[in-house]
Amino acid sequence: MNYFSSNFKLGILGGGQLGKMLLYTTRKFDIYTKVLDPSAEAPCKIACNDFHQGDLMDFDTVYNFGKNVDVLTFEIELVNVDALEKLEDEGVHVYPSAKTLRTIQNKGVQKLFYQKHEIPTAPFSIYMSLEELIHGVENEVISIPFVWKSTQFGYDGTGVKVVRSLEDLGNLPNVECMCEQLIDFKNELAVIVARNVSGEMKTYPVVEMEFHPEANQVEYVICPARISEDIQAKAKKVALQVSEAIQHTGILAVELFQTQDDEIIVNEVAPRPHNSGHYSIEASYTCQFEQHIRAILDLPLGNTASKVAGIMVNLVGAENHTGDVVYENIEKIMQMEGVTPHIYGKKQTRPFRKMGHVTIVDENVAEARKVAAKVKQTINVISK
Repeated sequence: MNYFSSNFKLGILGGGQLGKMLLYTTRKFDIYTKVLDPSAEAPCKIACNDFHQGDLMDFDTVYNFGKNVDVLTFEIELVNVDALEKLEDEGVHVYPSAKTLRTIQNKGVQKLFYQKHEIPTAPFSIYMSLEELIHGVENEVISIPFVWKSTQFGYDGTGVKVVRSLEDLGNLPNVECMCEQLIDFKNELAVIVARNVSGEMKTYPVVEMEFHPEANQVEYVICPARISEDIQAKAKKVALQVSEAIQHTGILAVELFQTQDDEIIVNEVAPRPHNSGHYSIEASYTCQFEQHIRAILDLPLGNTASKVAGIMVNLVGAENHTGDVVYENIEKIMQMEGVTPHIYGKKQTRPFRKMGHVTIVDENVAEARKVAAKVKQTINVISK
């Protein structure tokens, strides 16, 4: 099929920052894009060929949108899977597949999948409600501390809480949930695996993630990870094991823990471009967004190697600031060598909302990390 400067139509479910960055590639290649998002102010709106506003969880909305594209992909997991299955039955190419998304969309189902396929992951148990979980704690079936996770609808640090006392369960929603053993880890790592329709696979370098202690969001992504070659090899091996089991098409981000005894276990995965790969826009020969487009269109995969070391700093809304966004001191970070800001196009900021990111590149990862700290200290995402 001729994708370039043709009548081919690529549909994207979700019009947020990930979709916007996918559009960097579709505009470069002149691929016609249609985007569906619930917000009239979605970041993708200004960059796609055809924008539609609608509910991504509504069957008819997703189905009717998907009927009019040749290939359908998504930048967010919270979409109607039943509609995707019907579209597949009618000949629309959906990548990653509805089956892949159904496995990943519910974190409990995702964990059971790891268990079935002997993929290393933290011990866990699933509960139909918070009440059932509390009953288990009170009867000492579950030991505190543990990590509580909502099985559905969690994102950007929401739906996850470390429970260190019975009181910590007090304000949690009464939804299907799971508890995971609290892992004593050395590092949080991630590996992005690319797989095209024909089955060609490539991995990106292992990255290291540093998290904000309060928001439970990634604060820094460091590439390459500051780990031994042996641990890098183990991490890639586990990531490929997950990819082979799920049989995804596109980008799969595999989040991992390196335990104190240097075992590698899977935390969770995302079947789409991911925060852990944003550094690749400046630092890699082929960024994750171009790679996702290549993979879902069954084009040859690009070179995943890094040209230089890269650090990604998330730009999130400052605490106590809600309203029209201001990027305070952005001109100061733009004076720094090797620093590139990406602004997502969200007009309204609120505490810990992802508003953009900054990439820092350098031949030396330690130097890049120093500059990243300066960037973090300098720029502030505030409201007017």
